[in-house]
Amino acid sequence: MNKVIVIGSGFSSLSAASYLAKEGLEVSIFEKNDTPGGRARQLKRNGYTFDMGPSWYWMPDIFENFFQDFGKTTSDFYELERLDPGYQIYFKDKLLKIYADLDKLCNTFEEIEKGSGKKLSKFIAKAKENYKIAIGKVVMRPGKSPLELVTPETAVRVGQFLKSVSDVIHKEFKDEALRAALEFPVLFLGAKPENTPSFYIFMNYADYGLGTWHPKGGMYEIVKAMVSIAESNGVKIHTSSAVSKIKVSQSGKVEGIVLEDGSFHEADFVVSGADYHHSETLLPESYRQYSEEYWAKRTFAPSSLLFYVGFNKKLDNTFAHHNLFFDTDFKAHASDIYDKPNWPKEPLFYANFPSASDASMAPKGKEAGFFLIPIAPGIEDTQELREKYFNKIIKRLEDFYGESLQEHIEFTESFCVNDFVSEYNSYKGNAYGLANTLRQTAFLRPKLVSKKVSNLFFTGQLTVPGPGVPPALISGKIVSELLLKQSV
Repeated sequence: MNKVIVIGSGFSSLSAASYLAKEGLEVSIFEKNDTPGGRARQLKRNGYTFDMGPSWYWMPDIFENFFQDFGKTTSDFYELERLDPGYQIYFKDKLLKIYADLDKLCNTFEEIEKGSGKKLSKFIAKAKENYKIAIGKVVMRPGKSPLELVTPETAVRVGQFLKSVSDVIHKEFKDEALRAALEFPVLFLGAKPENTPSFYIFMNYADYGLGTWHPKGGMYEIVKAMVSIAESNGVKIHTSSAVSKIKVSQSGKVEGIVLEDGSFHEADFVVSGADYHHSETLLPESYRQYSEEYWAKRTFAPSSLLFYVGFNKKLDNTFAHHNLFFDTDFKAHASDIYDKPNWPKEPLFYANFPSASDASMAPKGKEAGFFLIPIAPGIEDTQELREKYFNKIIKRLEDFYGESLQEHIEFTESFCVNDFVSEYNSYKGNAYGLANTLRQTAFLRPKLVSKKVSNLFFTGQLTVPGPGVPPALISGKIVSELLLKQSV
């Protein structure tokens, strides 16, 4: 029986391990941290529960497809609720609620800009067509060749790879708030809307069409469900087991891994779901595919400054489960991330209050708050900067809430660039992997199969399809199919 070692236990690793074990291979996962889940870890403190990483549940069909591949459904493991509104966006002069009902949302757009309701309806219909093509025809390709992008459907949409998301949105919508709301979903792809091909408006269908959901108990319920699937198929998961070396034979074939404690674990195949750059540093230099210069020239998705906050009072449903604060200059903040990496003067930020819709996430009468400021990867990270920016966003939050919140804070924990590096070996402390720009799409991303080491594979957010939880599930499936072809 072929032995497979999977490095890391994030979504892509758990996905790959499960598919491989299902086909009869002997699979072991080695995870450096003390719990599985990779960046989707959980923080529990004083009765509060926080998802430390991913907090948005989009593309429910992708999750359902994964569990159905193992004869299960999501409802076998966790309870899903569609949020309504899915989220709300705070601007300087208005509050925009993204309702679950598309007709209601179109009416909201119409109230802000005459004629925009019908335009939104047509825009989402087009986004739905792109979603069907992306998920059904393109996203399951392994990124080996440019020809993977050529289908009858994409051939007639070639212009959508030459125009940007911003080009399309700005042509149809004039109100800046509506433009920002429509550009927001593609931020999950890690690049500025003006640098993202317009084909990716399928993310707007993932948002407005398929909706924003919440698994009761938090996103870590997905990790627990996937661990259950993996272990029920025979996968052995080893936590607190950091890998220090991928061992390669003189003939250039992978032999296994060496842990930091010096122990050697033999394998016929190795799949790394850890950070791609870090994974290659585990190899002798002559076996690395991508140089330091290569990585330095890539456009990485942002890093994040994160805060996990316990409030000793309910916030009276003032805020939704998901809230975006776009009450400052979007372009200025984006420039501080992508153009001239710098700490933003007045940052946009995201606030998640999971206990607003799920009472299990905080003690009775209290509120759990999770805050995220997107920042440039590789930027300076100090405790003083963290405190400065925490005070900035709490002050802005208080302005919208209408009264003091500082006095109601029980505790605060933060997570930033230095933690992404130390906890996840993340290149420059990025939070989401490589951005999906035109020059970093599909076959132009780092490869799933090593060109220099036989039987060595990679999966996750730095390879295909790209950043995000649903793409990670897909990445694990794709790499498992490639490996199975070689194991025969």
